[in-house]
Order: sequence, then C-alpha cells, then structure tokens
Amino acid sequence: MASVLQGVKVVDQGTFITGPAAGMLLGDLGADVIKVEQPGSGDPFRAFKGGLYSPHFQACNRNKRSVTLDTKLPADLEKFDALIRDADVYIQNFRPGVAERLNAGAERLQAINPRLIYCSISGFGPTGPSAQRPAYDGVAQAASGLLSLLITPENPRVVGPALADSLTAFYATYGILGALYERERTARGRKVELSMLEAMTHFNLDAFTHFYQAGEIVGPYTRPSVSQTYALKCADGKWIALHMSSPEKFWVGLANVIERPTLLQDPRFDSREGRIANQAILAGVLADVFVRFDRAEWCTRLEKADVPHSPMYDASDALEDPQAKHMELLIKARHQTMGDFRTVRCPVSYDGERSTHVRPPPLLGEHNTEILERP
Repeated sequence: MASVLQGVKVVDQGTFITGPAAGMLLGDLGADVIKVEQPGSGDPFRAFKGGLYSPHFQACNRNKRSVTLDTKLPADLEKFDALIRDADVYIQNFRPGVAERLNAGAERLQAINPRLIYCSISGFGPTGPSAQRPAYDGVAQAASGLLSLLITPENPRVVGPALADSLTAFYATYGILGALYERERTARGRKVELSMLEAMTHFNLDAFTHFYQAGEIVGPYTRPSVSQTYALKCADGKWIALHMSSPEKFWVGLANVIERPTLLQDPRFDSREGRIANQAILAGVLADVFVRFDRAEWCTRLEKADVPHSPMYDASDALEDPQAKHMELLIKARHQTMGDFRTVRCPVSYDGERSTHVRPPPLLGEHNTEILERP
C-alpha cells in the first residue's frame, strides 16, 4: 500500500491503549513511529505472565521502533530532545501534569521544535473537578452515557472490547492529521488535546441528539429495536445475526425463508412500527424457528433470498470466512526473535492497493542502537 505518511516522524510516549493505538494508526499509514519507553519495564501493557510481549501490547504497537529513555536523567533527556528536534508528531496519554514532570510538556517540546504537532490525551480533560481522576475504558464509557446503552438490564454485566480506548485513539489520529494538513499552510505546530470523555461523548452523539432534540432517552434496546437486529441460535449451537432494517422486501424474504408466509399478516408484525414495538415477541418467534437447522443451512437460504445476515463469528473463525480471505484481512510477518506475528491489516486501500506489509511489534529497546546512537 502507498505509505501516505512516509517521511512523517512520530515520537510515541504513550502507554496502555489510547496513545499507543494512535501511534499505530499513523504507523499503519507509513509514518516512522518511535516508541519511547521506560528502561527495564517499558509500556505497562507489555507485561504478561512474566514477559514483556503480551497480546495486549502487540495489538497496539505494530509498525513501530522501540527505544528506552528515562527523560528525568540528563543524558537520556538529551537523546529525547534530539528525537523531538526533527519530529513531526509527539503523542502522550498521561494524566495532566505528568508530561511536565517527565520534561515532556508541550511548552518545552514546542520550544525545541515549533513545527511539532503535540498530542495530549487525557481521561477527563486538562482542567476541572475530574481532571486528576484515573480514567480507564469502562470509566469513560460510563461517564459518556455509552455504557448505559451496552448493559442488558436483566443481566447487568460490562461486556465487549475496550471501545473507549480504541475510539479515543481514532479521534486523536483524526486531530493529528488535521493539524498536519494545516501545518502545510502555516509551517507551525499545534497542541492537539482531547479526552476520553470528549471522544466518547461525541461517539454517543445519536443518544444526545435524541434527548436534546426530541426529549427521548434511548436505552439498550432502542437501537436494536429500530434497526430490527437479532442474534439467533441455530441447531448446531452456532449463532447467526440478522439486521432487517426498514425495507419491506427483507421481511418478505425472511418470511419465505423460515416458511412462515403469514408472519407479516400478524397485526403485531405487519408494519415496521409493529415490529419495533413487539421486537421481544418477534425475537422469540424467530428463536423457535432458527433452532430447526444448522447455521450453514440458514446462511444458504438467507443469501438466496437476499436477507441481510451474517454468521456470528469469534476471533477463531472470522478471518476464515471466504470473503475475509479474499480481502486478505489476515497478514503476517516474522520477528527475528519472537517468531511469527499475525494481525489484521490496515483497512484502508489506496488506488486498489491493500496494506499487506507489517512490521512486528518491537522488543523493549530493540532499536536503541539504530536510533539513539546514530551519528
């Protein structure tokens, strides 16, 4: 794939997910991302069963080089400043005030390099009553109102991946790219600031729009009811998902597939409004039907009738789907020490060229000699 950010140098001092994931996204587009880590321990996400190469770390740190520096020490600070001097982007996701204590505050770094795009990611923002509170994924989801839409009231457990961490990283990358584009005109850097609270509140925009514009408080079943989305167990114990949306043709097709042609004559289900109001009942009807056949049989029938559906995969089988294989979603590389590294490629293609090359996540300090001891 075209390395559209080739020549852009990123100094990534982030830890855990938000900062490192933003750096990885820039690296996926061809930027030279140098990960600055604490000597000895590195990014805390490295730790795993006594090692320093956890799956958590690997997921956020491909396409980077790693150096170890303690910026509180004069000799290491000098080397850090040398990296900053010709960098285009710097990323950190510390609590407010920590970067300054590490000699990595925006004012200091932009004095060294006025063209630097300085990205600061926090939990709740740089100031205010919650600025110093610790913030992790679940905290940000809850504070933004998103978690209330993801909890099943009948079994209130937090589920799913680190949405807030990952989405905040995307928003950070969005802000960085905007600042880089502006710099082409102004030749000056920017301080890009965002918090997990701001990112997730924006991501939850639909819920706030319903409340402020229509006085509606949406709940966990609101969107699935309106979109008519169903998760159904098949005879072989495997699951399938339907997303019926609003076109009537999809419901006609489904009624024929499940051999219930009179389904849409039921006054509870004969209109979109009725299906929304009675989704729980309709879900029960469909559940009783879908346990009759294995998932593969249902997929064949639904595809023939052009009904929107997909097998509900997990990580062990999603990339084995013929379409996923055709799209070359799974790519791999070999690290000289850690062996094979397999991952999901960058989803963006340029002029039809997919990104199938990847640099495996680095060992701690793997590139100290290459980067820090250069002439």
